[in-house]
Amino acid sequence: MEAAGVPPLCFPNFNSSCRRLLRPRPETAVLYALLAFVSLLTVTLNLLVIVSISHFRQLHTPTNALLLSLAVSDLVVGLLVMPIEGLRYMETCWLLGRLMCALTPYVSYCLLSSSVGHMVLISIDRYVAICDPLLYSTKITLNRVKVLICSCWMGSTLYNGLLLLEHIRQPDQFISCHGECVVVISHISGTVDLFFTFVGPCAVMVVLYMRVFVVAVSQVRVIRLQTAATAAPTAKKSERKAARTLGIVIAVFLMCFCPYYYPAFTGEDTSNSLSYFAAVSWIMLMNSCMNPLIYALFYPWFRKAIKLIITLRILQPHSQEAQIL
Repeated sequence: MEAAGVPPLCFPNFNSSCRRLLRPRPETAVLYALLAFVSLLTVTLNLLVIVSISHFRQLHTPTNALLLSLAVSDLVVGLLVMPIEGLRYMETCWLLGRLMCALTPYVSYCLLSSSVGHMVLISIDRYVAICDPLLYSTKITLNRVKVLICSCWMGSTLYNGLLLLEHIRQPDQFISCHGECVVVISHISGTVDLFFTFVGPCAVMVVLYMRVFVVAVSQVRVIRLQTAATAAPTAKKSERKAARTLGIVIAVFLMCFCPYYYPAFTGEDTSNSLSYFAAVSWIMLMNSCMNPLIYALFYPWFRKAIKLIITLRILQPHSQEAQIL
């Protein structure tokens, strides 16, 4: 029997078992409800994006193919990664065994880095569409985008396999008791990952989006000079909307990913055993919930598609030919 006041063991049959941190039942219930809500919201939003783009033929464009693949990545984050990570921090014990300890971080890292890669591809797509519109249809084709999407997924799989190779081989090398799943990335590997997964993509997106913003503003000024005075307020509104949208894209990415790389910035090893790791990892995971809001809800076609999906009009014959744009 457990002594009074002593936390119970994660695995009572093992003498080397970790101790479980007990929380008050009301707090546990609230945390589980919050976890379920965030996971369900992430899955629902991304599923709406997937159904919309897959069903309506008018949405089968290169840009939307990127959004579709991004939504698939974020949906799996909400469906698998969020519940597993939530269970880890809620129960304060790793209950899924050695194999899942090896695979879960690998899958999580692959999905998140793939999501970043998709955002970079989307920024390139928008850059070409705004800055070189006459050649967009010849440069950005659906087949080329599909090849880039496959390359993004394969590159993410290979890169994270190398990054987590030691952990995949020996997932229990850093544990101190039975019931832990500790992932440690050395400072050198963390610094490389910092540049490949954060600094590099962030720099590309910022430069491209700033270029897009400058071109968009110049186009608005030309239109303003060529239109009547009554059209000027509309032009100003479009200018403000472009600035706000581009600002949100960059700000959300920075807010979600910057805290995770704090250990690499300070010269520490990155480990999920750090006291603050749960907070920074969940901030990064929330980016998968924000992506459909940023990349889809700003499009009018998405709101139209949601109405057709919710009202089950997509079940009608020839609904895939509906005019969404």
